[in-house]
Formats: sequence, structure tokens, C-alpha cells
Amino acid sequence: MPVVIVESPAKAQTINKYLGSGYQVIASYGHVRDLPAKDGSVEPDADFTMIWENDAKAGKRLTDIANAVKASDKLILATDPDREGEAISWHVLEILRQKRAIKDIPIERVTFNAITKDAVLKAMKAPRDIDEGLVDAYLARRALDYLVGFRLSPVLWRKLPGARSAGRVQSVALRLVCDRELEIERFVAREYWSLIATLATPRGDIFEARLVGADGKKIQRLDVGTEKEALAFRAALDQGRYVVASVEAKPARRNPFPPFTTSTLQQEASRKLGLSPNRTMQVAQRLYEGVNLNGEQVGLITYMRTDGVDMAPEAIAAVRNMIGKSYAPPYLPETPRKYTTKAKNAQEAHEAIRPTDPFRLPKDVAKFLDSEQARLYELIWKRTIASQMAQAELERTTVDILVEAGGRKLDLRATGQVVKFDGFLTLYNEDRDDDGDDEDGKRLPGMSAGENLEKKSIAATQHFTEPPPRYSEATLIKRMEELGIGRPSTYAATLATLRDRDYVSIEKKRLKAEDKGRLVTAFLESFFARYVEYDFTAALEEKLDRISNHELDWKEVLRDFWKDFSAAIDGTKELRTTQVLDALNDLLAPHIFPDRGDGSNPRQCQVCGTGTLSLKLGKRGPFIGCSNYPECRYTRNFSASGEQASEGENGNGGEAGTKKLGADPDTGLDVTLRDGRFGPYVQLGEGDKPKRTSLPKGMNPAGIDLERALALLALPREVAVHPESGKPILVGIGRYGPYVQHERTYANLDKDDDVLSIGANRAIDLIHTKENNGAGRRFGAAAPAGRALGDFPGGGKVEVRPGRYGAYVTNGKVNATLPKGVAADAVTLEQAIELIAAKGGKAAPAKKVAAAAKKPAAAKAPASKKTAGTKKVATGKAKTIIDSDEVPFDKD
Repeated sequence: MPVVIVESPAKAQTINKYLGSGYQVIASYGHVRDLPAKDGSVEPDADFTMIWENDAKAGKRLTDIANAVKASDKLILATDPDREGEAISWHVLEILRQKRAIKDIPIERVTFNAITKDAVLKAMKAPRDIDEGLVDAYLARRALDYLVGFRLSPVLWRKLPGARSAGRVQSVALRLVCDRELEIERFVAREYWSLIATLATPRGDIFEARLVGADGKKIQRLDVGTEKEALAFRAALDQGRYVVASVEAKPARRNPFPPFTTSTLQQEASRKLGLSPNRTMQVAQRLYEGVNLNGEQVGLITYMRTDGVDMAPEAIAAVRNMIGKSYAPPYLPETPRKYTTKAKNAQEAHEAIRPTDPFRLPKDVAKFLDSEQARLYELIWKRTIASQMAQAELERTTVDILVEAGGRKLDLRATGQVVKFDGFLTLYNEDRDDDGDDEDGKRLPGMSAGENLEKKSIAATQHFTEPPPRYSEATLIKRMEELGIGRPSTYAATLATLRDRDYVSIEKKRLKAEDKGRLVTAFLESFFARYVEYDFTAALEEKLDRISNHELDWKEVLRDFWKDFSAAIDGTKELRTTQVLDALNDLLAPHIFPDRGDGSNPRQCQVCGTGTLSLKLGKRGPFIGCSNYPECRYTRNFSASGEQASEGENGNGGEAGTKKLGADPDTGLDVTLRDGRFGPYVQLGEGDKPKRTSLPKGMNPAGIDLERALALLALPREVAVHPESGKPILVGIGRYGPYVQHERTYANLDKDDDVLSIGANRAIDLIHTKENNGAGRRFGAAAPAGRALGDFPGGGKVEVRPGRYGAYVTNGKVNATLPKGVAADAVTLEQAIELIAAKGGKAAPAKKVAAAAKKPAAAKAPASKKTAGTKKVATGKAKTIIDSDEVPFDKD
């Protein structure tokens, strides 16, 4: 029986149904081995030998695959039709050879762009060998990424404390975000004015026209730059006579968009559906692998990792057939549309992303899908159908108007656009922010040359130019694709890495470069400029494509790269800290030393007046300090927004990231927010032992003002009174986070509890739950009672009680868990005494045990109340619960 290897269980299940019982389909669960995350996995000195390590979780799966192959008569590798899919097949084959599972059986490689019965059966009839070019391109990519990551990242760790990693594509994508941030900071707004006249035709139709010329000269958007100029134009327009100079109507056409590629799908899903690129790919994967439609597992879309924009001839025919049956004849063009991509370094070996069956309408399959799947499928379906529909026919009208006023001639223009035939727009429109015309849907009234117009009003409006917007995930992917950086399958993972490293954050759906990311980018631009250049990265991608096309030797590409890259790494060994700081100060000047607007030197220290401000790399991260340290202890946050400063001290000239919040009204001491070794905290005053309180996890330092800081410094505070003891319940922040305390009982606050606003009822409930071993109840109800067994030799009552980790016996001092197999309702006093004595490390005398066993048990043991914190101490294989006053509260 042939064995078929695919990546996922869902894919295996679907394909197994198509192939029938004559085949055994097994999932590899993605990649089965990778380069170990340690230095030495790629050896440049050994001609780039790569040391692979099997996935620890894949051991049983690989054994199952090997056993199945040993008993089979054919091995068919049917992983995805891209480099990653080819690599998985190669890895599986290499492992099977190492296990000697392959004897004299044929080995075939098959690929299909869609998981449908026809596509799978057709692929099985056209097997091929593993494509060595695709495998070589994969190996080269992995080696390059590894060498950059494992050789460049340690340089960052040594020279730039706080940096976490660098990557071949990751660092270039980060540079794009940081460059945009720099553009925004360097941007200087420019004032300009627009003049709009509201006019009426002799028939009373109202429309607007814009000033576009004066005295024979054109007026561009920014040409009217002052209020004085604008008011002069408005005065002239107020006095003028308006005559239609010309009316011109031109036909226009708009072509449909091509079907989706990976990047355009991620962009549109982000814009229209609000899905992140990573989530888009997860949902698309599910649609590709197949969903259950009326008991049948069906793949709804073709393979979703592609940069091709065209479709197979049979798919185009099916789409045109669908259009012909569902729309009027004008919506179907006479000839099929053919698309080619404009993306740099694109490979068009695969089809665009399309529905596997265009007659499977979104409304018909929606009931079998979840909300995200249904919306993404509808988006893909509409884009695909629209791509083969007729173009939209428009009419664009331009009316030029002459205004004569006091010897001046002013020119106004009104434009409008209407849709004469909607074509593909009846089904799909991208509605891009930078794509649409303001005139869409705006129709001008009928006018003719020489006609007089009536002035209704003149508006002179002030505007200011705006900086370029930050990238969204969608627009960053678009830019990376335009530059030829990375591959479609890597975009989502690259963006996720930047977020995980805290190099970027997302604010209002836009990517903001964080200080840590800007430092890394500035360092790389200063000392590894070539490796974050857009053209260099794109050229390297092009070489990888040529390797996959069997045009270049992959090891030769690695040798060329490594020669220069290793020299650049070696060149940083003698790099001094002052050199690093000087370079970062220059590159980041607009960010960390912004223009103060008064003509003064932005790097001059405003405290001592003579020192120069510079970036410092302290133990607690980057900060700005004065060159006159220790005489001047001025410091402030790294970013330009952190202008608040202090004269603190952290061993490098100041407390990194110190922000003054105000003065305590009671003591007059300064209240500051600081970045400490263990996170942000607030501090009252200075000195050897100032009062400090850490910010709880999840509390944003940006939201801390003087009021909240004083509330934190006032902790611990009384929040309630214990209903039984009458003693206070306090709330505070300890080593393990926020807590409530009653006498010697401590209970952690949940993540949803606010240490500054927790109420009395919530605090009482937390304490009560802790006092009763996690069993929540209201005060006044009886605690769960144990079963009394008798007296313990030497004093105390023996009980068996239910516990959090199972039943246990206790004499009020020592708790002993019941062994497995001993039921709580069957344990005897003698057994209990032996367990307690053993747990306490001291055997009870046999005579006392026997005497105690003869005494009648008490009717009911009083409920015991836990009053002390506990901690677990390992003693051999067992864990002993030791009463302790040293542990303020349990981590749990």
C-alpha cells in the first residue's frame, strides 16, 4: 500500500477520503527538524555544513511514518507546492533514509494547488522528483538567516544592552518602520490656504469650484501660503463676474483588480476585515485544507502562499461561466483577462488565491464556517469573480470658469465623475485611501460655455500639511513587497517577531517604532549599513530565486555573503563604547535631541549650562545624561517625549528614565516615576532609603500621574475589617505582586483586581477563600468540618479532612496526605497517628498509639483556621507543607 506524506492532520483526512482505502495518508505536522538554536549549527569553515536536529515532539510521528514506509510499496511526498513544502518533503526523506526505512520502493513527489478531488487525483497521475533547486534555495535561506541571527545578535548584546536580536529580513523591515518615524519627527508643517466658491447656474443648480489660476499663472495646492494672500484672493472673488469658459466631458475606464496574492490578501483583510496578517494566514490555511460541507471535507480555496496573480485556464473558464450565468451579458468581457504581477522578484509559478469552485457561493457555505472564515472566503470569492468581469465605464467632467474682478483674471475649476456602467464595481471595490477619486459619484449640473453663474459664497480655508502616516501592518507588507524584501510566506512571521521583541508596538492600528527598535536600527545603520540596505536585501532575495531556478550554486552564494559579513563582524571587536554612542547620537538626534524652538543648542544641558547631553547605556537601559557627570547629575528619558528630568544616580550618572510627577502636598518632597532593575516604580524624595512602591504588572507607566503615584506610595492601606476577628484587612504590593492581608494570612489579587480601587467585599472574599484552603464561602457559614478520629499522643485532636490536593490527616500541627489507596472514610486512628508521626520526623511510642486508639473519638472536631502563609519545600520526592512566617503569601 502506498504511503502519502502531507503536513497537517486536516489535510491528511481530506486527501485520504479522495484517494480511498488503497492509500495510507500520514501527517508530518509541519517541519520535522530544524537547525538547533545554538552556535555551530552552520559551519562556514566546513563549507557551510548544517547540523539538523529532529523536533523533540516529532519522535513518535517519525517512528510511525518509518514503520508505515517499511511496510509500503511506494512513498509519495505530497507536501505544499512551495519552498517550505519541498523542504519538508526533503527532511522527511532524509530522516527515513537515516532510519533505513526506505528499501527498493519508488519515491514520488506530487503537488496540487487546491485540495479538491479532481486536483489531487490529477496530481497523483503526474509525479516528479524532489526539486533540488527549491531545496537548495531553502537551505541557503536557512543558512543565511541563521548566520545573520547567531553572529550579529551577540554583537548587539555586547555593544547595545537591551537589544534582543537581529535578522536578515527582520532588521530591514524594522528599518522601514524607524525611517518612517524619523520622517515624521523631521517633518515641518507648512501652511496653505484653499479658496472654494459656491456657485449657482441660471437654473438654480448649486456646485463648488476651486481657485486654480490667477493672471495667467497656475495655482498649485501649496501656492497660497499666507492668510494675507488668501484674503486678497477672496476679496477679488467677491467682486468678480463668473462666466463658464469651457465644459469638457471625457470618458474613462477602470479595470478590475487581479486575484489575490498572499500580500494583497493580507492587505485587504486588514483593511476590510480588521484581521492581522498572521490571523489572515491562519484562517486561509483552514479554508485551503478543507472544511466539512454536508459531511464532505472540501478545500474551499487554492494554496494561500503565492505571489502569482493569474489563474489556470480551466479556473478562468469556470469563473467566466459563473459570470455569464449570474450577470447580464455586458458584465462578461469578450476575452479572458490575463494578469502579470508588478512586484519585484515575484515568482509566478503558482496560481493566485481563488475559490476552488466559483459556483460555491459565499452565502451557501457561510453556515458551515465561523465568522472569520465566512468573511475571508467572501472576500476571496468576490475579488476572483470581479477580476474577470468587464471594466467600469465612467464620465469625468471638467468645467473651467473665468472670473474678472478689478482688472484681474482668476481661474476656477469644478470637476465631477459619474459611473455610466458599473462593470466589476457591482461586485467589488477596494476603496483604497490613496486610490479613490474625490469626484466619484459627484455629478456636475449641466452648463455651457459663455453662461453666466451666480456667486453664493466664497470660503478661504487654512490648512497645514501633515507628515506621512505610520505604516499599518498592511501598508508595511505592501512596501516590503514593492522593494522585494522577504517572501510572501514570511511577512506575517516577520511582523510578529518585531512585536515580540518589543521593537515596535501597535497604536491605533499603526506600527510605532519603540526606543529599543530605534537603537537597534541606528546601530546597524552605523556599523552594518550594507545588511540593512533595501537594495542589498532585495538582491539577495533575487539570488535565492535564481538558486531555486537552478541558475546559481547555493554554496557559492553563501561563500560570497560570508566573506564580507564575517569581516564586518570582526570589525566590531575593537569598537569602543564612545564610538557607538557618537554614531547613535548623530543618527537619532531628531528623536532624542529635538529642536527646542528658541534657537538654542538642543544638546546643551539646561541644568549646568556647560555640559553636553548624550545618550548613555546604563544597566537599566538607555537614557540621556550630561557630560559633566558627576558634578551634574541631570538625566532624562531616552525618548524626546521624556523631557522630565531628575538629578538621580544609577552608577552611570543618573537614574535612567526618571520622570518628575510633582510634589507631595504633605511633605513637599518630589514624587518621581522611575525605571528600575525590576520594572517601573514610584519614589518619594531622595536619600539613602526613600519610600518606593513598584507598579503592579499590567499598570501602564504612561498613565501614572501624581494622584495615582501618591496612592501607590500610601500602600499598604486598610481596605476592610475582618467580620469575625474585627481586625483590619490591608491591601499592598509585595514581592510577588498586589495582595490583601489579614494578620498573618495573605492572598494574591487576581489580574482583574485593581490594587488602588479594590473594595471591601472583594478583599474579605479573597481572605476568606485563602483561610479556608481555597474553598470560597461567605462569612457566617460553617467551614467544612473534618472527621474526628481521636487524640494524638502528646496532645491534640486527630482529624481527617478534605484538602486542596486530596484528603489528609492532622493533629493541628502536622498535616499528612493520605497515601494512594487509603480512602478518607476508611482511615483509622492508628494509621493517622503513624502518618502524622512519620511526617513530623518522629515516631510515636507504640504504647501511646495503642492507648490513644482505645479512646472514643470526639463527636466533632472544631474547624481549623489557617492563619499563616505557607511555602512548599522539596524533601526528596515528597513536598512538605511547612508553616512559615517568612513567606508573606503564596504565589498561587
